[in-house]
Amino acid sequence: MKIKLLAIGKTDNKQLILLINEYQKRLKHYIKFELEIIPDIKNVKNLSEQQQKEKEGELILSKLQNTDQLVLLDDKGKHFTSIEFSKYLQKKMNSGLKQLVLVIGGPYGFSNAVYKKANAKISLSKMTFSHQMIRLFIVEQLYRGFTILRNEPYHHE
Repeated sequence: MKIKLLAIGKTDNKQLILLINEYQKRLKHYIKFELEIIPDIKNVKNLSEQQQKEKEGELILSKLQNTDQLVLLDDKGKHFTSIEFSKYLQKKMNSGLKQLVLVIGGPYGFSNAVYKKANAKISLSKMTFSHQMIRLFIVEQLYRGFTILRNEPYHHE
């Protein structure tokens, strides 16, 4: 299985980029992983929130293959402990899935078309975090999940 993380807009913070890169490098020991950045929509001042979500949604959907499972990182999604998340990943791998696509939306969330296409929604917290921080959190949780599955000493209960 391959995991692809789609995110809208680039990360500005150099320290965050370094940390994200570190966890991406670690993840490659366990699974094929790709982080793909979808460029920010231009001229958003001229667009309503709904129009911006729809334009971002079109870009997100254009990145998907028919066999992909689409999972949205959404504040209304399912909550997992790290161990539960590792079991979720194992179940996906056992199912023979080719590619799991995790998506971090833009500032206003996802369009209706993206919600309709999604197979699941996962929430990393009841709190709100910047879209740039979420990239680090999900990559770290993916790494943590694989260390749990391998009984490696990264995670402590």
